[in-house]
Amino acid sequence: MERTLSIVKPDGVQKHLIGEVIKRFEDDGLKVVGLKMISMDKKEAEGFYSVHRGKPFYESLTTFMSSGPVVVMALEGEGAISKTRELMGATDHKQAKEGTLRRQYATNIERNVVHGSDALETAAFEIKYFFNSLEMFEY
Repeated sequence: MERTLSIVKPDGVQKHLIGEVIKRFEDDGLKVVGLKMISMDKKEAEGFYSVHRGKPFYESLTTFMSSGPVVVMALEGEGAISKTRELMGATDHKQAKEGTLRRQYATNIERNVVHGSDALETAAFEIKYFFNSLEMFEY
């Protein structure tokens, strides 16, 4: 079993898409093993996205991600990372396939509703960033 992290970003929360995002993941066989709503401050967003420090979009991304509540979730299942990324669609919603979350709900490349881990190492870092062992479940 593989684990990954996904975030319903501030725009997804504001659009009332929390349930829709979770439903799509569960309908594709993924199991929610950790879930909570949080509000990151700027420093926390910078820490989470530290891999992008120095890139042109880093400042606006961290400002956006600290602009309102988000829902973080740890997901588990066979091929969880690839399944999650397929359901989300391309980062640029204009390039995302029809039926994906980003194609359907995103308004631009930054306000694209969801985040998802892109590799096993990234997923491990991201899950630990938001969840301790008491907040993760096996069932």
